[in-house]
Amino acid sequence: MVRTMTLMEAENLPPDALLRWYLEAGVDEAVGEDPLDRYALSAAQAAAKAAAQAGARPGAPAQPAPAASRQAPPTPRAPAAPVLADSPRQAAQSAAHQAASAKTLEDLRRVMEGFTGCPLKATATHTVFGDGNPGGALMVIGEAPGRDEDRLGLPFVGEIGQMLDRMLASIGQTRETFYVTTVLPWRPPGNRTPTDAEVAVCLPFLERHIELIQPKVLLLVGGLAAKTIFARPEGIMKLRGRWQNHASPGLSHPIPAIATHNPEYLLRSPAHKRLAWRDLLDLKQKLREMGAAQ
Repeated sequence: MVRTMTLMEAENLPPDALLRWYLEAGVDEAVGEDPLDRYALSAAQAAAKAAAQAGARPGAPAQPAPAASRQAPPTPRAPAAPVLADSPRQAAQSAAHQAASAKTLEDLRRVMEGFTGCPLKATATHTVFGDGNPGGALMVIGEAPGRDEDRLGLPFVGEIGQMLDRMLASIGQTRETFYVTTVLPWRPPGNRTPTDAEVAVCLPFLERHIELIQPKVLLLVGGLAAKTIFARPEGIMKLRGRWQNHASPGLSHPIPAIATHNPEYLLRSPAHKRLAWRDLLDLKQKLREMGAAQ
């Protein structure tokens, strides 16, 4: 049985480990900079109410206020929240401008690591950029980093990464022949679903990533990747297994793309592995047609 760490145990951790524990638990904002003595505040409110009632009765003697009420309670502050200089639309425009300035993958990495327009970056441990062979014919795009990816700064690691590697090895592809990245470079706190605004801000970086790689074929892994690249609202069950072309101003020609299930989903729902296998066979045939099959 796995024992969950208690809050008291967590608070005895070193500051960096405690912060990491809070982030993994989904805590992504503070509730105030100063402590608030709510006992003193309640006593002061009760004393004020009693004094008001005594003053309302004619001839009632004035009652001294309790000591707690004579000391003004601290003024509560509004909860702290991540502060963005720009609106989501302005942040997306800034991301597009900065992404367009990147001429190489290293340029793009530096731009993304210095970008401050997405609040996810403030709670992430690392910027998850990419892995594999940028000169390969196949580019794989996943959804968002998880805990292991955020910890190591690499996409598709741990059990899910091993599952992806086995899937692609079945059609002769390895990380020496394909390149992999994710729609979002920063992990959402608690692995929650990213918002539309967060995806929109990160999309220019992904599009520029594809333009710099110039792959022959795209494999979109999971519903978020499929909906983002195809710009369609349907779920993965309707989008998977159907070839569509991806085009952008920085591409010399449209790139054929196919979507399939996320390895994480297949680990939970092994009955759908047969559908993913069909998608992989279609992918292998497309790579063969383009002279890129292993």
